[in-house]
Amino acid sequence: MLRAELFSIERLEQHAASLAAAQQVTRRRTARRSLSVRLRDNESALLAAYRAIVAAVAEGRAITPAAEWLIDNYHLVEDQIREVRQDLPPTFYRLLPKLASGPFNGYPRVFGLAWAFVAHTDSRFDPQTLRQFVRAYQRVQPLTIGELWAVAITLRIVLVENLRRAATRIVSSRAARQEADAVADRLLGVNGYPAESDALIRSHARHAALSPAFVVQLTHRLRDQDPRATPALRWLQERLAAQGTTSDAIVHDEHQRQGASNVTVRNIITSMRLLSDVDWPEFFESVSLVDEALRAGSDFAAMDFPSRDLYRRAIERLARGSKRTELEIAQAALSAAGKGVAGRELDPGYYLIAAGRRAFAATVGYRASVWSNSGRFKAAPGVGGYIGAIALITAVVLSVPLLALHAGGIAGLRLAMLALLGLIPSIDAAVALVNRAAMMRFGATTLPGLALRGGVPSRLRTMVVVPTLLTTRAALEAQLESLEVHYLASPEGELYFALLSDWTDAPSENAAGDAALLDTAVAGIERLNRLHGTGAAGDRFLLLHRRRVWSDGQKRWMGWERKRGKLQELNQLLRGATDTTFLHPGGRPPAVPPDVRYVITLDADTRLPRETALRLVGKMAHPLNQPRFDAASGDVREGYAVLQPRVAPSLPVGREGSLFQRVFSSASGIDPYSAAVSDVYQDLFSEGSYAGKGIYDIDAFDAALAGRVPEDTLLSHDLFEGIFARAGLVSDVEVVEEFPSRYDVAAARQHRWARGDWQLLPWILGRRDEAAGGRGTLPLIGRWKMLDNLRRTSSPPASAVALLAGWLLPRHAAIIWTAFVVSAIALPTLLPVLAAIVPRRAGINARSHLRALGKDAALAASQFALLIVLLAHQAWLMVDAIGRTLVRLLVTRRNLLQWVTAAQANLSSRLDLGGAYRRMSGGVAIAVAAAILVEWLRPDAWWVAAPFVILWIASPAVAVWISRSPLVEGRLTLSNSDARALRLVARRTWRYFETFVTAEDHMLPPDNFQEDPRPVLAHRTSPTNLGLYLLSAVSARDFGWAGTLQTVERLEATLATMSSLQRFRGHFYNWYDTRDLRPLDPRYVSSVDSGNLAAHLLALANACREWIDAPLSLREPFAGIDDALTLAREALRELPADQRTQAITHRQLEDALDVLASALGNGAAVSGQLAARLAHSAAHAATLVDIARVLAGELSADAGADILFWAEATQG
Repeated sequence: MLRAELFSIERLEQHAASLAAAQQVTRRRTARRSLSVRLRDNESALLAAYRAIVAAVAEGRAITPAAEWLIDNYHLVEDQIREVRQDLPPTFYRLLPKLASGPFNGYPRVFGLAWAFVAHTDSRFDPQTLRQFVRAYQRVQPLTIGELWAVAITLRIVLVENLRRAATRIVSSRAARQEADAVADRLLGVNGYPAESDALIRSHARHAALSPAFVVQLTHRLRDQDPRATPALRWLQERLAAQGTTSDAIVHDEHQRQGASNVTVRNIITSMRLLSDVDWPEFFESVSLVDEALRAGSDFAAMDFPSRDLYRRAIERLARGSKRTELEIAQAALSAAGKGVAGRELDPGYYLIAAGRRAFAATVGYRASVWSNSGRFKAAPGVGGYIGAIALITAVVLSVPLLALHAGGIAGLRLAMLALLGLIPSIDAAVALVNRAAMMRFGATTLPGLALRGGVPSRLRTMVVVPTLLTTRAALEAQLESLEVHYLASPEGELYFALLSDWTDAPSENAAGDAALLDTAVAGIERLNRLHGTGAAGDRFLLLHRRRVWSDGQKRWMGWERKRGKLQELNQLLRGATDTTFLHPGGRPPAVPPDVRYVITLDADTRLPRETALRLVGKMAHPLNQPRFDAASGDVREGYAVLQPRVAPSLPVGREGSLFQRVFSSASGIDPYSAAVSDVYQDLFSEGSYAGKGIYDIDAFDAALAGRVPEDTLLSHDLFEGIFARAGLVSDVEVVEEFPSRYDVAAARQHRWARGDWQLLPWILGRRDEAAGGRGTLPLIGRWKMLDNLRRTSSPPASAVALLAGWLLPRHAAIIWTAFVVSAIALPTLLPVLAAIVPRRAGINARSHLRALGKDAALAASQFALLIVLLAHQAWLMVDAIGRTLVRLLVTRRNLLQWVTAAQANLSSRLDLGGAYRRMSGGVAIAVAAAILVEWLRPDAWWVAAPFVILWIASPAVAVWISRSPLVEGRLTLSNSDARALRLVARRTWRYFETFVTAEDHMLPPDNFQEDPRPVLAHRTSPTNLGLYLLSAVSARDFGWAGTLQTVERLEATLATMSSLQRFRGHFYNWYDTRDLRPLDPRYVSSVDSGNLAAHLLALANACREWIDAPLSLREPFAGIDDALTLAREALRELPADQRTQAITHRQLEDALDVLASALGNGAAVSGQLAARLAHSAAHAATLVDIARVLAGELSADAGADILFWAEATQG
């Protein structure tokens, strides 16, 4: 067993220093020593020991306390081994410095460190002791970042190894004792053995040393026995004397050894449990010399953990590729930052992860291959290389069908036309392939951020705004509630929340209902301010509402420039402007807080998860992200003026879920705009795409966009703003947004977005901003983003036309070309599935992986199928959007700001088949036209086109079907037998609460009851337990197992106790002792448990209201008594058939059960009869209880208790 001299803290620190001086690492390859192999061997040995001990227990044999510790906590051992496997991948293990000599030659240095710590603490883990031990080691020899992270892993490995050694000794000692028992049995002639002479022991142990466990057990068995055993005992004493010891000494030593083993195993198990409770990131940072240096020389400590880890990983990579240590790299970065000129150059991260990295890497002598240097590889191709790769792949993809067609006799003009028509589908496939390759190669880019532990400070004061329209009172109240939820998600610091509202468009400046809606909004904001108080700079909640102005382009009265105008005027208002169109509700101008630096803008249906606003402000405020505006070019050249978080689709709300929503609400779905997940632009070019939900720097944002857009010309402004203000994608911060559940609503949104994309055509073609005096033109990457959006909108019509052209070819050529176009449509949806075929992590269960892969494949297949079905309508939709926009841009110059919100679109049309065919008539027309053309010009290809034509004609019906919410029945349909079985399970469950929720535990539910190896009730409870018990009591009353008065008394008693419990800011602690009501240590609040209890209390309140309006009928008690009768019969049937009793027979109890069941009848009677029958049944129930009580007295405790309990339950 791994146990050396037990050291004090001071002696342990001295040992760590001497160990550091003695251990030497090598950069050369060493003998392959795998901790994984060692762990696997230990796992096998522990499993064998566990099975052997369990078998001994099953045989009724006594086991030591150490063995009890092992079998009681073996699940914990399995968890430790599983964690090691997950946290020690081969790539990480290979990077750990290996020892050059000594007993652990070839093993990681940190393994030797952990071994020494465990040996000299007798496996007793204490975080502070470990911290001092590691610090003492590093005063002589610093550990690498990877080694410090591996401390927890190697401690687990060493503890598992020590436990294996202890388990092996436990099993061998048990085997020796068992062997000694067998010898003693034969010597003594017991347990069916004839007595044998003492020559038996002599022959048994002639050639082997006697193990201490064998000697101790044999001595115990033979001492104080019949004189017949004396010769054997005398021989044993002589044999021990020859070995220089005595039986008393061996007994004493063995007892000491067994006691020490018990302590060690207990320490190991306890340490394993403590290891899982330690905050290892905090431990790491408390002992890391790199962290210590960065904290001392920069604002490193003010950053959030992912940012600090970003810096550390960069230091690791630079150290591995150079001859410098990690500490030297950190000090060099700090030195470079000290020489920086200003701004971002004063932060060491500028040289580790930002623009200064390339020069800094050269300075420290960093050399690496191109594939291990992602930063250098990314920079090489640039925008031109990225576009060039797409062009190359496009040519390859398009050449495949063209060569096949040429071989089949298609040539000349027809082949050239097909090449032109197949260009956009080929580009679609090429973009998907290049983007997928880039994402797999480089992964998501993480932007650094500040932690802002005390909330948003006044110097970073931020306003969260929700641009919205005042449409109806119900919608407005929902928006006010949503604004309050935004506040509750980030209630600390200088965050302010505003509704940025307009009225809907109208033919006149004022419309009926305007005042009422505005009054409702004002009252709602005032209520929120009263409820939540003010901030340091004034009201926490604001209403910023604009008056209507006349729009020449729209010929309507509306909010100036819609959402873009709202935000622009908000920026002006926050900078002191007085000439905005904001109204003065209540007769006073809007009192916005002063010195607001950032604005977080959200859509009306966007949800802000907890602390998301705080994290966005922290990201924006980091020195490397702060924008640097170039006045000459008129745009942001470094940092970001706007940051876009990831956008995730929300779970369906109420009955809004549909198959369409489920299939397409993902990053690979039909909507590339709202799903701004890790995108290739951020990963390759450090610039993301703004999707209209994010945080922006007011001054930089305004400066970059000032005067760039003429009035009434730009509807889709998010991408445009993100290009000039330089948008960054925050890949590790997420907001949630509703995804349309109906296809027609999503199609209307796509139409609007497509119009907005094509309105950017003048900028794509090189238009300069004349109002800004000819400032810099659109950046190349920005122009490509805009072109890429045009490509997306052109893809459905291009694919539809390409298919139609293919069907006009001879049949063999039509099949080839159709397969090409269909493959181009399918590829973007299938690529994620193909990329996931091989698991990215080791140790994943094959069945689980295949199951997940199957689900992904089914989702991708569904997407592909629906894309084909809806292709004709999508083509018509995009042609309509493109055509309208071009006419408005080039001819009428009107209606460029035409816009309908998703909520308005959802309310404006019904989901019916006739309406769907009217709305999607363009797609049906395309299908009919294609059928006529193919039948007329190329009838031999009709069977190629027929499936598509049929699907397109049926597409409106399919659209209605996939847009419908799944039918949810009021309750699940159960067979009578299933319903009966579930009632009985529920009744047995209620028995737990009936039995154990007592005054002794202050009417609180104990956490669990343990039956084996001995009955133990866990006198502790949690908020989740409390909520479940309260709802169980409600259910027991509804099922007829408890009366209303009895249930109310139970609920009141429990709620009274709950009101007396100590809480933290209103939240219950996670564990309480049910006997003295004290919170158990360590005290903490669980958000999960608090949420569970809150939901349970809401359900309880609703149940109590229902009881007032609908009292319990008399039928439920009959059903409850019947449940008890059934369970009593089951308990009676479980008695052995041959068991005899004296006073009462089984048959008498069965007869009593039958009499009571007959008295109850079938419950099909009027209320008056039910009452009489219930009273009549009470006498029979009393008789049943008397019989059961007498019978229970003659039976075993368990059997008798069951029968008596269910008999008494018939009395209600």
